[in-house]
Amino acid sequence: MRDTFTSRFFIFISSIVIPTLLFLAAFFFLPGWNTPDTEVRQEKKIVVHRGASLRSIIASIADKEVIRHERPLLITAWLFPELRQIKPGRYTIPPGLSNYGLLSYLHNHPQDEERVLIPEGLRTEKIAAIIASRLDIDSLSFMNSSRDKELLEELGIEGSSFEGYSFPGTYNFPWASTSQEVIRFLVGRFRAFYTDSLQAIAAKRGLDELELLTLASIVEAETPLNEEKPLIAGVYLNRLEKNMKLQADPTVQYALDRKPGRLLYKDLAVDSPYNTYKYKGLPPAPICSPGALSIMAVVEPAKTEYLYFVATGKGGHYFAKTAAEHAKNVRKYRTSRR
Repeated sequence: MRDTFTSRFFIFISSIVIPTLLFLAAFFFLPGWNTPDTEVRQEKKIVVHRGASLRSIIASIADKEVIRHERPLLITAWLFPELRQIKPGRYTIPPGLSNYGLLSYLHNHPQDEERVLIPEGLRTEKIAAIIASRLDIDSLSFMNSSRDKELLEELGIEGSSFEGYSFPGTYNFPWASTSQEVIRFLVGRFRAFYTDSLQAIAAKRGLDELELLTLASIVEAETPLNEEKPLIAGVYLNRLEKNMKLQADPTVQYALDRKPGRLLYKDLAVDSPYNTYKYKGLPPAPICSPGALSIMAVVEPAKTEYLYFVATGKGGHYFAKTAAEHAKNVRKYRTSRR
């Protein structure tokens, strides 16, 4: 009799416990039961912004039709607190995950990356716009970070901004990168390029890091022709050695916050430390981000006696050793414009 009672009790308990355990296992771990019908199952992209709460993240997941019901995912997060920490980012969610699998994926999986091209010769404002168009960063936030004194001090930048240090190239950034992270990365790329040996060569020319980047940025702004860069660098180094004004149009355009183009005589009178028609020496900081070839042109300039150059009107420049030769070249340029 006792054995019969025990057997019935075991059967009774089993009929409750086992289905319950199976239900809970399915609730948390069965793939696909909380996802939409097979016909609409596909990879979905979701974004997790900085500061988003778990409830808002789950709501956005439901809005993207990654799941059918929010509550099961909330219950799963409550029972597995280690999965509640989800990093900001953009994620591509595969279809058919279980509730536990979805939270685990978001908790552990690297966020999507964006491939970002930063061309040569851009000012920080343009770089901020590119970054803001591809990453979860506001352009104003990027500009503020580019002038942040503590960040600049941390990075060893002597100028008042990050201008010139955005080493051009194509890079992969996590979509939720912060502006500080992007700036640290770009400065790191420049420092990796600007090796100790290049620093030593620049020092022999009397140029520290900021001065090198400043002159390289002027070279970058002066010509799109790579073969001309060492010549133009040589001209400016010759003028600096002779204590002549650089008279570089791009520095005046920078002072006027103007795009490249023709300058008027009245423009040359602007009172700015960036006006190299008014003040001798280099301006206080770079005027754009120079590429590797412009930096190398300053490190290894052409050995030349040229002191002047003027545009040909066809993309290149005429070079001259004397003011008289330069005047002839200016007349040729004016003739080509007419």
